[in-house]
Amino acid sequence: MHKTINSTEFRKMILVGAKQLEINRAKVDALNVFPVPDGDTGTNMSLTMQSAVRELTACPSNAFNEVCDSLSKGALKGARGNSGVILSQILKGICSVLRKAENDVDTKTFAKALEAGTKIAYGAVSVPKEGTILTVIRMMSESAGKIASKKKNFEEFLKDVIAEGDRALALTPELLPVLKKAGVVDSGGVGLMTIVKGFLASLTGEEVVENITETETVTNESEFGDNSSILSMDLGEIQFAYCTEFFIINMKKSTTLSAIDRLRERLMAIGDSVICIGDLELVKVHVHTNQPGKALTYALELGELERPKIENMLEQNRQMKAKLEAEKKEMGMLAICTGAGLSEIFKDLSVDRIIEGGQTMNPSASDIADAAKKINAEHIFVFPNNKNIILAAEQARNLVEDKKLHVIPTKNVPQGFAAALEFNPEVSAEENKTNMIHALDNVKVGQVTYAVRNTSLNGFSIKEGDIIGLDDKKILAKSHSLEETVMKLIGRMKEDFHQVITLYYGEDVKEEDAQALCETIAEKYPDCDVDFHNGGQSVYYYILSLE
Repeated sequence: MHKTINSTEFRKMILVGAKQLEINRAKVDALNVFPVPDGDTGTNMSLTMQSAVRELTACPSNAFNEVCDSLSKGALKGARGNSGVILSQILKGICSVLRKAENDVDTKTFAKALEAGTKIAYGAVSVPKEGTILTVIRMMSESAGKIASKKKNFEEFLKDVIAEGDRALALTPELLPVLKKAGVVDSGGVGLMTIVKGFLASLTGEEVVENITETETVTNESEFGDNSSILSMDLGEIQFAYCTEFFIINMKKSTTLSAIDRLRERLMAIGDSVICIGDLELVKVHVHTNQPGKALTYALELGELERPKIENMLEQNRQMKAKLEAEKKEMGMLAICTGAGLSEIFKDLSVDRIIEGGQTMNPSASDIADAAKKINAEHIFVFPNNKNIILAAEQARNLVEDKKLHVIPTKNVPQGFAAALEFNPEVSAEENKTNMIHALDNVKVGQVTYAVRNTSLNGFSIKEGDIIGLDDKKILAKSHSLEETVMKLIGRMKEDFHQVITLYYGEDVKEEDAQALCETIAEKYPDCDVDFHNGGQSVYYYILSLE
């Protein structure tokens, strides 16, 4: 446990944070869903960190002030894009506090460093926008002081700070409409959290790995979503076409700090997303404008230009849309289910998108429509997998204009699997729909759960807590034993032509128990192939499929 960190440990935290970001760079890039990609967020932030690392590695001293000055200088020199520049300012603020340390730094000092990072980052942006990396660093820093007063060792301190950062990240779609529309969190915030998680890994000695998953998420589709919604965004949303970046070096003798402030004001008059930061040695400029020539001319009044870069964001957007249009396919599939295991099976069956939902958590028509819009296909087959969701799926068709939704009336997940197995990209959408609907008749499904109250139903006197087995219409079995109920249910459901029995076990069932039950079923029904899979579903201990 580290109650303090020294400059060597801080240096290592930066190195590991940079490595963690580089490993996850492509996945952060994939979150960049704004109608105009201002470069790639993950790449820009990673290049900013790599520049900081190079400067840090070249620093021969272990004195906190020299380590921090090298880090700040390297980050500013290598800052790329809005996200990279803001990151450089966060690091600058952190370093402004840590550089004053003579030996070690405790959690209270590091909390103050995060506060300084927030202040300087907000000051660097002409019009700070919430729902971005700024929100994430602000909420982390606001909680860091309170956490530091209770947590004296860095491992516990950083874990709690990271938890607050993750909470802030989850809020970004509520603060920025374009994120909510796309169903993702802010990519810059993800990049920052990736770095901070690297800080913690450095102190705990954990291996640096990919820490961005593709299966959990804001909209229960994937933790961070993707950029498929760019298809429905309007080029007219772009007010300023050219992303313009450059450094100003070798300042004129007449240049003052107030001249840098005036340059910032002049840039704000001709564009937005203005960043103009630095001192009389080096100024970093970023602006979105329709007059890049003016921006360069204004800067030349202060000094020389270095590494000017002008990108046509309208053309970037057109190219992205053209690429997605070229990749558009004729048919896609959308499934609704709950349980990580069931979701994985649908993915293995080439289902394009999965919405989490089912018994007790029915998605709305709007939820289904939003997910369908993100599938890059003309025809989309929707598997509701619950009788209470079929109507909402039907209504979703009226909310999607540029695609045709085909609702396959699957009442449960095994029927969804059967329908997905029938998908054939070589035949027409209508033929696929016909084949999928016919496939539903070949599956008989039972579900095993527990009674939540006393009742008399379907000839059974049921008490709260009884284990009950149902088909899609009524209760067929009950007992106090899970295994006994499953065996009774299969006995009531199985017909002579059934050749395959499959069990999908839920989150409250152990794998070894499912395997033992599977072996018992196989002994009783030797004429059938019996298999089991981890469904991970809630509510139901087992979902049974007989085919």
